[in-house]
Amino acid sequence: MAKTLKTPRTKLRRKPGRGSHERATIEAILDEALVCHVGVVDEGVPVVIPTLHARVGSRVYLHGSTASRMLRLAAGSQVCLTATLIDGLVLARSAMHHSANYRSAILFGAGEPVEDEAEKLTALEALVEKLVPGRWADARQPTAKELRATAVLRLPLDQASAKIRTGPPIDDDADLALPVWAGVVGLRTVAAEPQPDELLAPGLGRPAYVDDLLRAHA
Repeated sequence: MAKTLKTPRTKLRRKPGRGSHERATIEAILDEALVCHVGVVDEGVPVVIPTLHARVGSRVYLHGSTASRMLRLAAGSQVCLTATLIDGLVLARSAMHHSANYRSAILFGAGEPVEDEAEKLTALEALVEKLVPGRWADARQPTAKELRATAVLRLPLDQASAKIRTGPPIDDDADLALPVWAGVVGLRTVAAEPQPDELLAPGLGRPAYVDDLLRAHA
């Protein structure tokens, strides 16, 4: 498996010093990001749809209803998938130098419909386990009817790039003496206290993996 995902399509032109084509860097961003955006073309018009995703090895999986317009458009067509993590707000002395610290990944490829039932189940398990590790084995498994009504698409992870910004604001030297506060306000995802479903079976306690999730996002 190639360690770099650089191709002519993924060449970084704007601020290449912030970029990376290293597979490990790109995989880490894809794995941490809960939501991605998928760009497709519909009758000549670009459309970008937010959705969940999960990576298994060198493939990124998407899923949805068989009626999903996005998945139908992406099947067999070139698409662009992006995932972004915001790590902080960068407040500069100058309005023009405000920015954000972030990690982003962009993936190009042709959407490949998954027809094999075993691979489809593998993809769905990865999607559930990414949200809450340990949940798949606890939940009811998909029925044959549910599988038939679910479309799964895979994208090969072989054309991708990452871009990352870290650090403090970059102000002009002439602005450094201005009486304006500058710095970074860090941001992170925090889990709120779980709210049990009102229809929960009596006496059913909270599973340990939910507590693990709370600790992971405390």
